[in-house]
Amino acid sequence: MDYVNLGATGVKVSRLCLGCMTYGDGTKGFGAGWMLDEAASRPFIREALELGINFFDSADVYSRGLSEEILGRALKDFGPSRDRVIIATKVCLPMGEDPNQRGLSRKHIMHAIDDSLRRLGTDYVDLYQIHRHDPGTPMEETLEALTDLIRVGKVRYVGASSMWAWQLAKYLYLADRHGFARFVTMQNFYNLAYREEEREMNPLCRAEGVGLVPWGPMAGGFLAGNRRAETARSKIGLYATRFCRPEDDKVVDAVNAVAERLQAKPGQVALAWLLNKPGLTAPIIGASKPHHLNDAIGALELKLGTEDIAALESVYVPQAVFGHS
Repeated sequence: MDYVNLGATGVKVSRLCLGCMTYGDGTKGFGAGWMLDEAASRPFIREALELGINFFDSADVYSRGLSEEILGRALKDFGPSRDRVIIATKVCLPMGEDPNQRGLSRKHIMHAIDDSLRRLGTDYVDLYQIHRHDPGTPMEETLEALTDLIRVGKVRYVGASSMWAWQLAKYLYLADRHGFARFVTMQNFYNLAYREEEREMNPLCRAEGVGLVPWGPMAGGFLAGNRRAETARSKIGLYATRFCRPEDDKVVDAVNAVAERLQAKPGQVALAWLLNKPGLTAPIIGASKPHHLNDAIGALELKLGTEDIAALESVYVPQAVFGHS
């Protein structure tokens, strides 16, 4: 496993981050049919540790905290000492019906971090990310609250997730102006089938030393090469109405062609392309089947030539921006 700096910080993270949204309650609601329960989830977390992955991402909203609980217990049972793993989680999305159980107010952030720490079974989070921008809360209030969490030792670094580039730029400006903690990472939706982040967000992050930790590197399984086979995950949320254009199919055709030539799996080609992008720290990968982690590790060793990259990128057709809400 290779290790790189988390953005412009000095902390080292594995080149792959294991996303834990897949682990929770698959019997009802958002995760029905595709989330794994705790017993089925634990082997993937243990295997990730054995493969050298030290970077794990969750969120309070995933199964209303159950994902954090599963991750925390697994790391305690299987993992090395706390200082050898990097735990990331998020705050913002609704955790209840009360209007103060969501958003990025000081009140909610202070309550949410304590709940996340309790569920994770730790006294600090390495990377605390705002899950989305909250237009109902002043950015200064959010940044000050996050900075205070760093000062009291509950958080080591702070990061952001999908938003408009101007919003991230304003957060960074206000942090510099007021002496607040800067976001060190951007967790955005970015992959071969959705490259709109290359217009403004990715260049901004490179210029400001903000590390990219993109989610959805396989576009919900679309880039795995079996685009005509619907899965439970592809029918919900963001993926339910996306990647239905003929132009999108051409992207998968290109991935399949390069994979055949290199004798690799399509998903490995898509991930290898992403790993070679400038400013990329670690893509957030999901693992719910036995081969997923080993396939991802194989992508780290896959070398794409200039002709391969040109073939993969030449068929992309721009599309409407999405993933920010």
